[in-house]
Amino acid sequence: MTYRVIQWATGAMGKSCLRAVIDHPAMELVGLFVYGDDKAGRDAGDIARRAPTGVIATRDVGEILALDADVVIHCARLAPPYGSHDAEILKLLASGKNVISINGYSRPEHWTGERRAALEAACAKGRSSLMAAGLNPGFAGEQIAVVASGVCSALDHVEVVESVDCRAVRNPDYVFRILGFGADPTAVDPNDPAWGPASSLNGMYTEVLAAMAEHLGLALERVDTDHRVFAATEDLSMAAGPIAKGGISHVNWRWRGVVAGETRLTMSIHWYMETAHLDAPDPPLWRIHLAGQPGVRIAVDLEKRAGDTTPTSAEQIGVAGTVINAIPLVCAAAPGLVTRPLATPFRGELAGA
Repeated sequence: MTYRVIQWATGAMGKSCLRAVIDHPAMELVGLFVYGDDKAGRDAGDIARRAPTGVIATRDVGEILALDADVVIHCARLAPPYGSHDAEILKLLASGKNVISINGYSRPEHWTGERRAALEAACAKGRSSLMAAGLNPGFAGEQIAVVASGVCSALDHVEVVESVDCRAVRNPDYVFRILGFGADPTAVDPNDPAWGPASSLNGMYTEVLAAMAEHLGLALERVDTDHRVFAATEDLSMAAGPIAKGGISHVNWRWRGVVAGETRLTMSIHWYMETAHLDAPDPPLWRIHLAGQPGVRIAVDLEKRAGDTTPTSAEQIGVAGTVINAIPLVCAAAPGLVTRPLATPFRGELAGA
């Protein structure tokens, strides 16, 4: 079977997904939405550093909605607050297209009220489904950590720690406004839900813990935040621009899932521009610790295929892989909000392997 795919947005992650679709024998690219005027009107192959595809990038949402497609890979950049992309996702779902998001929607069923009702109504109208994919949210917490619990006869606490080196990120708006680097750490409260970065992430990772709890059969009462920011120990020169000594150079996001009055789930994410505040100078991408009987410790890194000298990172390639492997599942799902299954493995029959 061939899946007709629309790619929505072509930032670093979106471009990786676009390449994966173009390269995959079971995928047919039928549309490409872009935000930048400099990309509109260009062939998707040109944007992806591939041969011409005949698919021309557009900024016209109406053109995208009119296309016949099985699925839209939604890779819009994080923007405060969480849910700011609902309007376009609602239109896509209502037009009859399944949607995979790499920035949230791990478990929208966690919420009550108008937002959830609107998403469910759009799915019902379009006979479509909405599901998340990606590494974190996605692979680390909702899949690896939960599957590892299969050896435990008792489970006290699950912690996922992600460490992301942000020094190579080039977009100044993203680094300084969206991610919060460079700000005066005494002038911000990282646990204020109105602070820009927190307003983008709190809802997203609440859904991650809700999905983990659902898989583990835990009744999640609430998610508390325990975020921390750290000041640069010296003047730093980053790809996106300078960070003065004393400005925020490291953010440790921590969400704690409370079950029966106790913290049972923790998601901890380190975004860092210097290693001074890390527990170890070269951490793995993920450290996963399950405290229980028995306990489990896992360290996970990603690496590129030998000989791959392209500038695309292993993490970007990994995000695209999770999306490709999720497409058959979201297309086969009953209409509605879909919590990502515990396993979305590589499918050899799709790749001709």
